[in-house]
Amino acid sequence: MSDWAPAIEAAALAVSRASAVCRAVQARLDDVRSILKDDKSPVTVADFASQAVVAWTLRETMGSCVMVGEEDAHELREQLSAGERTTVDQVVEAARLVWTDATVDDVLDAIDLGNADPRAHGAYWTLDPIDGTKGFLRDQQYAVALGWIEGGLVTLGALGCPNLSLDQSFPVSEKDGRGSLYLATRGGGVREVACDEPDRTGRPIGRSARGTADPVRMCESAEAGHTSHGAAGEVLSRVTGELGTTAGEPARLDSQAKYAVVARGQADLYLRLPRPGKPYVERIWDHAAGSLVASEAGCAVSDASGTALDFGHGAGLERNAGVVVGDPAVHGPAIEAIGSLGAARA
Repeated sequence: MSDWAPAIEAAALAVSRASAVCRAVQARLDDVRSILKDDKSPVTVADFASQAVVAWTLRETMGSCVMVGEEDAHELREQLSAGERTTVDQVVEAARLVWTDATVDDVLDAIDLGNADPRAHGAYWTLDPIDGTKGFLRDQQYAVALGWIEGGLVTLGALGCPNLSLDQSFPVSEKDGRGSLYLATRGGGVREVACDEPDRTGRPIGRSARGTADPVRMCESAEAGHTSHGAAGEVLSRVTGELGTTAGEPARLDSQAKYAVVARGQADLYLRLPRPGKPYVERIWDHAAGSLVASEAGCAVSDASGTALDFGHGAGLERNAGVVVGDPAVHGPAIEAIGSLGAARA
């Protein structure tokens, strides 16, 4: 893109609208569960509605929408064909909170705008409509993560964290009513605005230089299934030993909100280490927006071996294993520690 302003405005509006929808569904978790008779149904409804709203907003503001999203409407269409429309109706009801005249066909078609083949396009959006599903279901942190990939590089990111307070004194394990939204362009820095008011100027964010005696604060996934917590503790111990400092209170939360927490200096290191014997290919939508927000804030971002994340090979990060994000002074020692522990590969 030659002019980032329209795209940033469109992305901010799309993510803010989707965040409002997700927040509304999260506020009625028990109601949705009782209607659909499924403990996980609220995140299903919010996922589909969020993707529909983002795709619709991008198409309406930008004229078109080429997107690689996490969801597609196949399951919903099958339910409709079988005469079962309860889930579909819940999704449409949620989308109508911001897309007031949406029909069932409108919503399903918008969801399917996320079916683009990344190998067939040189530039496209990628979306995780709800990143951090378990955090969402726990009424804690999750994210709406939208990135623009061009020529294999993430060049724009809009990371909505609907429950993450702008006030850093507010515990990251708890939710805030306004949330935060991070808007980044490659080489253009990153700014932080209120998630429910995306047209505000906001403020630029970036990491300040660390003091040599400052404790290292680690941020990692709340879910042990997403990383090796034991290995992460070993890495942190070696990093603090190398730097001659101590470990601060860790922050465990779900989703790409972790990228934002490190980007704004609330933590120094985020580790998503491969789990031994359980190889997993990360998906581009799980890291595109967050990685750009962090790097534009002055963080170092790589996989567990220190290699840059490669977004140029379709929907997966097949050439990478794990993710390490940190203050530049901490990232290098962390990569060395991971290598010495043999924790860079599953």
